[in-house]
Amino acid sequence: MHIVICKDENRLKIIDGKKQLWLEPWGPDSFRVRMSPSHIMDGNDWALTEEMPFAAIDVEEVTVDTTDPWYKGEEWAKYHSEGKKYIVTNGNIKAVINTEGWISYYDKQDNLLTCEYWRNRNRINRYAVPLRVDARELKPYPGTEDYELYARFEAFPDEKIFGMGQYQDGLLNKKGAILELAHRNSQASVPFFVSSRGYGFLWNNPAIGTAVFGTNKTEWYAKSTKKLDYFITAGDTPLKIEENYTLATGRTPMMPEFGLGYWQCKLRYRNQEEILNVAREHKRRGLPIDAIVVDFFHWTMQGDFKFEPRDWPDPEGMVKELKNMGIETVVSVWPTIDERSENYGPMAENGYLVDADRGCGYHMSWMGNTVFYDATNPKAQEYVWEKCKENYYDKGIRVFWLDEAEPEYGPYDFDNYRYYAGSALSCSNIYPAGYAKGFYDGLKKAGETDIMSLVRCAWAGAQKYGVLTWSGDIYSSFRSMREQLTAGLDMSVAGIPWWTSDIGGFLGGDISDDHFKELLVRWFEWGAFCPVFRMHGERSPWYEREQEFIDNVRQLTSGQDNEVWSFGEDNYEILKKYLFIREKLRPYIRECMERAHTKGEPVMRPLFFDFCTDLKSWDIDDEYMFGPDILVAPVLSEGAESRKVYLPGGVKWRESSTGRVYDGGQTASANAPIDIIPVFIRDGKDIEIY
Repeated sequence: MHIVICKDENRLKIIDGKKQLWLEPWGPDSFRVRMSPSHIMDGNDWALTEEMPFAAIDVEEVTVDTTDPWYKGEEWAKYHSEGKKYIVTNGNIKAVINTEGWISYYDKQDNLLTCEYWRNRNRINRYAVPLRVDARELKPYPGTEDYELYARFEAFPDEKIFGMGQYQDGLLNKKGAILELAHRNSQASVPFFVSSRGYGFLWNNPAIGTAVFGTNKTEWYAKSTKKLDYFITAGDTPLKIEENYTLATGRTPMMPEFGLGYWQCKLRYRNQEEILNVAREHKRRGLPIDAIVVDFFHWTMQGDFKFEPRDWPDPEGMVKELKNMGIETVVSVWPTIDERSENYGPMAENGYLVDADRGCGYHMSWMGNTVFYDATNPKAQEYVWEKCKENYYDKGIRVFWLDEAEPEYGPYDFDNYRYYAGSALSCSNIYPAGYAKGFYDGLKKAGETDIMSLVRCAWAGAQKYGVLTWSGDIYSSFRSMREQLTAGLDMSVAGIPWWTSDIGGFLGGDISDDHFKELLVRWFEWGAFCPVFRMHGERSPWYEREQEFIDNVRQLTSGQDNEVWSFGEDNYEILKKYLFIREKLRPYIRECMERAHTKGEPVMRPLFFDFCTDLKSWDIDDEYMFGPDILVAPVLSEGAESRKVYLPGGVKWRESSTGRVYDGGQTASANAPIDIIPVFIRDGKDIEIY
């Protein structure tokens, strides 16, 4: 291997023939690393679109000790970086490039953070065997400019890994996990993690692939791509790591005021009178409510992006009445374009639809033969927004529910789909960010400043487009509730601070079943301490309704009632109690949202974010911090009257329901009857819950 290592302006280059690797400062305490098999580096920045403050590169050359028995003299050194290693420093992080061109990362105290994994016999890694396994491999697909990519790093047995987005596996710590780098309904791949070793890592590549956090190595794989691209940052605390990461990928806007309160939703309000009656009943009962949702199939046709006039005869009047009650109207948009839609022809002719490389071009056949619009195409984004502006925004709608954002292919044959940005294999994971960006840009252009879109998926950097993600069509069970807690925490660590789940779960909840009612109450209590407090679910059994058609378009029925008064009087009093608890917390939540906006802090986060020196806090996965001062321990099992809660060390904790004060660093038995979720307040903070 004949490599050249050199400084080129503000980056270090490792050159091997046509292949080149760039290592450059990318904001405070951070590097971006790119590698291409071509002499021209692919120009896509993907998630790293923010302009970074300049940080001058500091490169130190160190001559390798020639007394090393593995040194083979001047002729050997001539073909191995002339016997030098290079040290590149940027604030709190240092990259050491050895004479073979492999990279190790250290913090400013010279603690090893992570290093590349290679297994070739050479003078540097004297214990390696000649397996010919490189740390970075770009294997070409013959006759194309695309490559299969592997990037490998050493594994450390004591390392804990958090983040990576939303997976339905119940694992907060992803060490030992194999994760699909692909979106599905209820799965959002956001490939950034925070390590217990003091660094954060972003796989800046939207290709379909896998991440393996094994005991023998960490391995990233992209099925089809043009380059290696990652971001690594170091910090003394997880909060500092998160700050560096969100500086590079973008910060969430300040949450609009209506986002702080309660959102009412169900599957589905079938007409405007139903939705108005629910809102009026909330007001008649004196209950707080900030938003109400018009769910899917309120439209004339998938892809028309407009209200069906029979059931929604006066959208402007509806929105105005709701606004006068202090309620924001949220309207569902799907990216599916029915072949019968008035927009199908123009969108197909202009290349605004996702293509299929083979077979039938339809992507879904539910309630019509449909194709997804191509959210990676800026012109397609503009087209969809203009239709939604004409038919929704101009009627007063300011908040959109961007459903099906993965998108939800049936089946997920990623090798068959093609986007404006490239093959689905190479860029599919960017789709939800493009979907959200189209609406963010459109709303901003229209003069809106409080921008928030409810989106069923996200990718790295999507937070800057005002995305509120939720965890998809999950099942109504305590197990599912438990999985949503870890999913929400890992999504927050991955840089998406606005997160929620369907309270009570989406699928299978029977409102006449006492077991489900208990689940819903426990989930509702937890929902009051989530970044967004939102009720939703299909609520079986669905209303019986004969198949109905309007202009040859099948109409969808609805689930059972899903309002706080729908589950019995005793439960209503509990739910009502938490509606007002959420209102009491509004000033505190607003402060948390301000920190998310200005510093990139997760609103809900694992205990170790605030107590990283308490080693036990890194192992707790069934409780969390809601902002810096409130510890929340949801009841995650049926029939519980109490639960164990670990209280991090270094501070005292006040149990909100009893007033009892505990020393930190111990496990307490918390009071948890059906109307109480265990909540502890950091001592000295004037926060009252109950």
